[in-house]
Amino acid sequence: MTSRLGIIGYPIGHSISPVFQQAALDHLGVDATYQAWEVTPDEVGGFVGGLRQPGTLGINVTLPHKEAVIPFLDEVDDWATAAGAVNTIVNRQGKLTGHNTDGTGFLRALREECGFNAPGRRILVLGAGGAARGVVLALCRESAASLIIANRTVARSQLLAQLAADNGIESAAIPLAGAELETAARSADLIVNCTTMGMTHGPDEDGSPLMSTQIPSSVLVNDLVYNPKETPLLREAGRAGAQTLGGIHMLVYQGAASFEMWTGQPAPVPVMLEAALRAMESRG
Repeated sequence: MTSRLGIIGYPIGHSISPVFQQAALDHLGVDATYQAWEVTPDEVGGFVGGLRQPGTLGINVTLPHKEAVIPFLDEVDDWATAAGAVNTIVNRQGKLTGHNTDGTGFLRALREECGFNAPGRRILVLGAGGAARGVVLALCRESAASLIIANRTVARSQLLAQLAADNGIESAAIPLAGAELETAARSADLIVNCTTMGMTHGPDEDGSPLMSTQIPSSVLVNDLVYNPKETPLLREAGRAGAQTLGGIHMLVYQGAASFEMWTGQPAPVPVMLEAALRAMESRG
């Protein structure tokens, strides 16, 4: 019997997860289909309950359901509990477990694609929303030397800076502009953009939180925005001579972690990445 996998969100038409997950399943000869399901907030409970049936391996969860699914699960792992969000559900004989692979996907992308390891490194995080929280938690687990959180609303960055401090990491909260931001960028080993600046069809799709003159050539710049492939920030970083990593890599690596939970097989990451990049190009 063909097994069932997929992703839920609202809306969900933009998702490229079905493309690269199906490519991985086909490459390894796994008899399963991966679909996108548009599920409204009112339908979440009923849909999640239906995942217990035989033949369903699990699903990915994207906005706006990452928190809403939690009450309908039997168990939630440490990563998801700390993040307060679930992006992967695994069905084991009718028992549903929630996981969050964002943090592990983020760290694995840095390590595998750039050879970057976080322990002892100085990191500047741009933004203070849900994505930034996941990044901060992951970097705390990896024992980064220091974290500076920059956000337009400093009160929100202070919450994440406190989260880092509570985990024993030296931290500070600063505005997403001005001399403090430039100073932080110049002393960072890694800059991670967790804002929506530069996102296609976003509120500031032509914007970059930093200009090339503010970015040292020695830093690694990771933009979690994956559409477009080269964001304004990555262009600025390239002009500065800095190493760059686009958001498509984190998307694929967190998907790879989900894939391994569902199938018990190592994910064919190169196959997934190639399929994801092809899907992005075909959508312009």
